[in-house]
Amino acid sequence: MKNTAHSVSCSDTLNFDLAQQKGRRRFIKLSAAAMGLAAMPGSIAFAANKLTTPAAVGLQLYTLRDMMAVSLPATLKLVAAVGYKELEFAGYFGHKASEVNTILRNEGLTAPSGHIGLTEFDKGVNSVIDHALEVGHQYVVIPYLTEEQRGTGIDVYKKLAERCNVIGEACNKAGLQLAYHNHAFEFEMRDGQLPYDVLLNETDKNLMSMEMDLFWMFKANKDPLSYFKQHPGRFKLWHVKDMDEAGNFADVGTGTIDFAPIFAQSALSGVEHRFVERDKTDDKLKTIQQGYKAMSKLLA
Repeated sequence: MKNTAHSVSCSDTLNFDLAQQKGRRRFIKLSAAAMGLAAMPGSIAFAANKLTTPAAVGLQLYTLRDMMAVSLPATLKLVAAVGYKELEFAGYFGHKASEVNTILRNEGLTAPSGHIGLTEFDKGVNSVIDHALEVGHQYVVIPYLTEEQRGTGIDVYKKLAERCNVIGEACNKAGLQLAYHNHAFEFEMRDGQLPYDVLLNETDKNLMSMEMDLFWMFKANKDPLSYFKQHPGRFKLWHVKDMDEAGNFADVGTGTIDFAPIFAQSALSGVEHRFVERDKTDDKLKTIQQGYKAMSKLLA
């Protein structure tokens, strides 16, 4: 994959009142670092950009949510400068779908997926679909269930599966695909059943795919490869997220998860898009650089 350098200009993109933004100093530091990257001779001075990869390296923008809240255009410019080509959104921060689509195209990016809370589907499936199509998504992903949405007992998940089939059918008719993103709570036994298994078994595989979060699979002591074998082709999206020795988040490639055997079974899983993510990080630029480098090697 050949990457094109992008210049990052605060004066062009950071039109905000710094005095009123939380974490503004951190954002300024990251933006300055981005400008330094873009100003390096030849291209971005980042070794991973010279790697050739057979698939695009993606980033889940939840990793940069604080920056996105300050300036979506500047954040996407930074992401493109690092070398990412695909994005998964977790909020649009007041920008219209058409605006987001234009920014993506200007930066040479695509956004095959977006996280859409269950409450947004409550407001209207058609509006979710229209927005997703205008941004350019192929997948809309249910990212998380609140404690209230999880309720008690396994029937909650059985009803959710029924609902997902209905939502998934509406998405399919519009040319979209519904997916579900896991955490660890879906692997807590309820009435003798695992909620994750209920969602897999009681939704039509053609109506709902799964976005496997590798960190949370390991956190729940579950084997991704076992699920690939049980449900081949079902896991169209992955979150590539690492874990340190204490069981906390780590930059991809610096933690304890051995990703190589998982990536080796990509065809069995059916994966189409993989997104680097770290839920909490003190050095966002380092995190996305390391994630890009590690994922590029895994895909090489």
